[in-house]
Amino acid sequence: MSAFNPQQFSVTYRQGSTPTFPFIGRRYTLTHSEQTDDLFLWIDEKFAVDQLNEQRNELFAEWLHKDGVDTLYVYVFIGNEQTEKSVQAIRYAIFKQEMPYLLKALRYGDATFFNAHPALDRSPIYVHFHSSDKDFHSIRYFQTPSHYA
Repeated sequence: MSAFNPQQFSVTYRQGSTPTFPFIGRRYTLTHSEQTDDLFLWIDEKFAVDQLNEQRNELFAEWLHKDGVDTLYVYVFIGNEQTEKSVQAIRYAIFKQEMPYLLKALRYGDATFFNAHPALDRSPIYVHFHSSDKDFHSIRYFQTPSHYA
């Protein structure tokens, strides 16, 4: 992946989600086509697990209100017990490198939502790198959505 290209990007709203609502319970599934390099964003009240592929190169995200703070939590799969450590290392490096690109796509795809809820544009983003290996399992702060506008 390189620079974000809106021509290779699509957004689908499902299950009653609209460009501006809901806030709590709003979930994102962002997938990438290896063949076309296109990105697909589903906005829904549930994660779009029907859109997963064998590569497991999807990003899940959701808005949560915890301890008085609205936060965008992002989840990516690095590997489990069946995934070789070398493969997890590669996936971790790729997701870390590409995360700004992926967050830019998410922010772009839901721009109407952020315009309707400007305070959320300044909410923290935490990315959970899910791995069975402690070397890669981590939670990292990735600034705010406005940083990716």
